[in-house]
Amino acid sequence: MSSLVHLLPAIDVVKGEAVRPIGGEVIDENTFGSPLDIALDFQARGAQWIHLVDLDAALSSGFNSELLASVIDRLDIDVELSGGIFDDDSLKRAAETKARRIVLSTASLADMKWVAQAISHYGDRIAIGLDLDGYTLSARGGKWVGGDVFEAIEYLDNQGCSRYVVTDKSRDGAMTGPNIEMLEKIAASTSTPLVASGGVSELADIRALAGVVGVEGAIIGKALYAGAFTLEQALSLIPSAE
Repeated sequence: MSSLVHLLPAIDVVKGEAVRPIGGEVIDENTFGSPLDIALDFQARGAQWIHLVDLDAALSSGFNSELLASVIDRLDIDVELSGGIFDDDSLKRAAETKARRIVLSTASLADMKWVAQAISHYGDRIAIGLDLDGYTLSARGGKWVGGDVFEAIEYLDNQGCSRYVVTDKSRDGAMTGPNIEMLEKIAASTSTPLVASGGVSELADIRALAGVVGVEGAIIGKALYAGAFTLEQALSLIPSAE
């Protein structure tokens, strides 16, 4: 039986507007309008989760904290909040929102002691973002590159990490298909559930992710905005979604 039970449509925010990143760094020249309007539309169409990203914060070019908090306040579904959360101030801002899940950035792994303290304090509200070049941790915005993902997972598992958000940066926003081989290898190394991010381009990709034991959720971004399929079509593939 598939372990995939959640699809998370993504909303990446730059200067108050929804955009799409490519490769986790470059911003698509197209904007898609109000993050709130998009989030409410996803909710009306059946989404149970939103993956909401402050891309300015992730790339150290500003913050959209108040806007994202107001978006979360207006929603009746769960939100996974991400983007530049790697220190006390950014974590405090995120924790003060109503987001169900807070994704610590890969940059946070430069201070494993701090990450362990965050997990201890916030429990399963914390997920760890694993942005990867191959199997090497690679934070957005050039904040930090280095470290083997499997060594990091071993440490984080021992700290009680409840979830990993795994992104192949080379496929993020590229619509070239998810890196199934990478996800299978990472899933085999841990009993902690994974949320897969990057590359989904067609409904067959969602079916492929559903075949990876240990992948609990999948983030869908550019494919929805490009009209490759509808959210309703994607959700129909996850009959057990809550």
